[in-house]
Amino acid sequence: MDYRILETEDVPAYLRERGHWDDPDDIQVREVSDGNMNRVFLASNGAGTRGLAVKQALPWVRVAGPSWPMSPERADAEARAYQQVARVAPDKIPAILGYDAANHALVMEDMSDLEVLRTVLNEGGSYGPDTSHRIGEFVAQLTFATSDFGMPSAERKALIAASVSPELCRITEDVVLSEPYVEHEHNHWHPELDDLAAEFRSDTRLRTEVADLRHTFMTSAQALLHGDLHTGSVMVGERDDTPVIRVFDPEFSFVGPIGYDLGLYWANVLVATARARALGTVTDHAAQLRLAWEGFESEFRRLWPTRVDTFFDDAYLDRFLRRVWTDAVGFAGTEIVRRVIGFAHLTDLTTLPDPVPASRATLRLGRQLILRRTELLRPEDIEDVEAIENAENVANVGSLSSVDGIRASRM
Repeated sequence: MDYRILETEDVPAYLRERGHWDDPDDIQVREVSDGNMNRVFLASNGAGTRGLAVKQALPWVRVAGPSWPMSPERADAEARAYQQVARVAPDKIPAILGYDAANHALVMEDMSDLEVLRTVLNEGGSYGPDTSHRIGEFVAQLTFATSDFGMPSAERKALIAASVSPELCRITEDVVLSEPYVEHEHNHWHPELDDLAAEFRSDTRLRTEVADLRHTFMTSAQALLHGDLHTGSVMVGERDDTPVIRVFDPEFSFVGPIGYDLGLYWANVLVATARARALGTVTDHAAQLRLAWEGFESEFRRLWPTRVDTFFDDAYLDRFLRRVWTDAVGFAGTEIVRRVIGFAHLTDLTTLPDPVPASRATLRLGRQLILRRTELLRPEDIEDVEAIENAENVANVGSLSSVDGIRASRM
């Protein structure tokens, strides 16, 4: 380690050194770190009229310490992602005031007036009028601009080379796309899920389909991704009576399959719905997957006429979007599975009075999304499978052909 790890008392001088704060006597700093990877500090003046956030990447996983080393260069990937998004969707990310590459530290907009979307949902709140639609737009704007459609070939190759992130990609390849399906020390789950965890480890067809998604993740360099897009990396709220969203923490950013970002968000939407259903606090949950896809698809189609290579025709666009949809469905399934029987679980489920019924239903849903991703062609198809997995008599459902009955009952 050859850089300075900031402590709370270091931040005032650090901000002055970097030219971000003028008055050395009017600054208060507190640490608000709560993730696994980094330290975050908030600085404000005495009147509370000005604030900044400082985020520093540590050379290890924060919750584990030096026993789990982690390259702090992941902050370079985060800064690079913000730079790309700022060109096409500046209203959807925090304002970045500076990046200190030597100390792997970002200085950015203070978002303490906003709330983490997961927290809002866990407390029984709603998504708001257009949150998921704007998340879909965010994915479309970032990925179109950094794909072969939105970027000249030479620039694309340079972006791919600069965005290689082998250490963090390996974490995803292992923690999300292999470990939950084998015996591994990282895996853990509620004891009443022992039977399903064992089923997943012995299901050879499931493992093959996950292997297919893993290989897509490893080889499909379609566009620059956020890489860890879930309800815990979205801030929401209002400013001047206008709804605000901020997507943050893109430190897992790399060039990969577009469906991965969408799938992560969808998975978290589906788990949040399971929590709300268990608590009887369902609001606008059911529409969110559809809204996210509509936001993505409509924005991608809007941008399509600006593509740099017109050899790709409109018919190809339809095929490409179908492939993105299918990948997203599968990746949503893998994200659900790993959040229930893998390494890092979701408070959406773990803080329920009885987490078992919702955990079992979402785990089964995740498996169906993986296995049937080429058959589930619309948001309504996913809703149908979700309805079956959450039905009281799910244990007696002998075949997924019952989806037809549920669909018919809605018509």
